[in-house]
Amino acid sequence: MKQGIIFVFFICFFTSMSQEVKDDLHFNDRFLPISKDNIFKTPGYYNWGTSIVKGEDGKYHLFYSRWKKEYSFYGWLTHSEIAHAISENLSGPWEYEETVLKGSGKGHWDGITAHNPKIKFFDGKYYLYYIGTNLGKKEYSEKDLVETALTGYSHPNWKILRPNQRTGVAVASSLSGPWMRMDQPLIEPSGPITTLTVNPAIDKGKDGKYYLIVKGDKPNEKRFIRNQAIAISDSPVGPFEIQEKAVIDDMDTEDVSMWYDKNRGRFYAVFHAHDFIGMITSKNGSDWKNSNQYKLLPKSLNLADGSVLKPDRMERPFLYQEDGKPKVLVLSVKKGDESYSVFVPIKKNTAN
Repeated sequence: MKQGIIFVFFICFFTSMSQEVKDDLHFNDRFLPISKDNIFKTPGYYNWGTSIVKGEDGKYHLFYSRWKKEYSFYGWLTHSEIAHAISENLSGPWEYEETVLKGSGKGHWDGITAHNPKIKFFDGKYYLYYIGTNLGKKEYSEKDLVETALTGYSHPNWKILRPNQRTGVAVASSLSGPWMRMDQPLIEPSGPITTLTVNPAIDKGKDGKYYLIVKGDKPNEKRFIRNQAIAISDSPVGPFEIQEKAVIDDMDTEDVSMWYDKNRGRFYAVFHAHDFIGMITSKNGSDWKNSNQYKLLPKSLNLADGSVLKPDRMERPFLYQEDGKPKVLVLSVKKGDESYSVFVPIKKNTAN
């Protein structure tokens, strides 16, 4: 009898060990050089921030921010719109299809600008997460917005537009729309973030709940430090409850993009820390730590002709993966007076 009990104990023990979630995702040695097809530019526009989903048509659909160069690079806060492009291949080339979201106009929380999209497919519907802002009750004209963009951070309107930024979502049954917006933002700052809630990243966990990461300012901090917070909901449209513990709390970071890896039973997220692209991980979606492969890329990109691109800015990382296998890392690059999307192909590896 005792031998039987011991045998069952060891079977249960080794079974639980084999089912332990492992952080063994590694691919930073499989980034391929960039060709011209891996760069997506829009003449007359700045491109900034991308997100990909595979459609029922078998094609890849890209949702990205863009705004006219005549408004300067600061025009992202006043004139950004969210556009839709399509490609047969993940790494491009991409072809512009349509503009799907702009600012809703006066009287709306997202009255000014639509920016930084994340496209997701949950339970038969498409959810387009994005950020917007407004000038409150202040009267303004298009001329005022242009002046704000051309002036940048020092313009008085900037001090209203920045803290009024919030994350919202538009929902559609098809990638062709129509996109139905919500009347209110998804979430307000609290806990480990203050001032604003921007740059959303979201996925559904094994428990059926939705885990949303947003950025805000770090509370009680005299320096300019951005924090990442995690919020949880039973629905992709909320309500979301921000958890007290920050996702990243020990350095200034931005632009988290998250996914749940079913093969490993854990969450992963990529982010930029201004001089490198990093990756973090979590077993439960609430408690995050550096992944075993923490630094993915330095602030440089290898080109197919053997040269190296040294961007002025390299941000908004988005990792597209299928069945837990990384396929392409998308980055927003600014070099001089151009900004564009770069699709870094990842060499196939049967191990992951």
